[in-house]
Amino acid sequence: MIHHYKNSTPAIHESAYVAKDAVITGDVTIGEESSIWFKTVIRGDVAPTKIGKRVSIQDLSMVHQSPNNTVIIEDDVTVGHQVTLHSAVVRKNALVGMGSLILDGAEIGEHAFLGAGSLVPPGKKIPPHTLAFGRPAKVVRELNSEDYKEMERVRKSYVEKGQYYKHHTSL
Repeated sequence: MIHHYKNSTPAIHESAYVAKDAVITGDVTIGEESSIWFKTVIRGDVAPTKIGKRVSIQDLSMVHQSPNNTVIIEDDVTVGHQVTLHSAVVRKNALVGMGSLILDGAEIGEHAFLGAGSLVPPGKKIPPHTLAFGRPAKVVRELNSEDYKEMERVRKSYVEKGQYYKHHTSL
């Protein structure tokens, strides 16, 4: 369901896949070949949300903001199932593990991997090219070539799945 809010209507690239039961409202921009999965809610009714190209925001996730605090999700990001992103920034090629909670002013660095179930408190920065997890999230190590391969595999699989659903489902 796509809703306008006041003077804002979501701008969704024609190549993006949005599940029919996802809710997107207000000042939201979604880039090429991105995918917004089942029962996800993205509200742009407080501040803008900017989602780049080839981003997947998986089932049951929620994206929202505080006043004057834009959500930015750069290109080639994977956001796992049941993630809450609130006024945060996720840099390109990052992966946010399922069930994670990322709060106001937090930033996930480029090519960073945030493990499942993590809590990134307000203002916390996860450095690029690191694996972090926990409550609160802490960096545990630098990423290696196997981590990068797995992150790329997941990202590509969601671009492919999103394009399949966009072109082969009609319910």
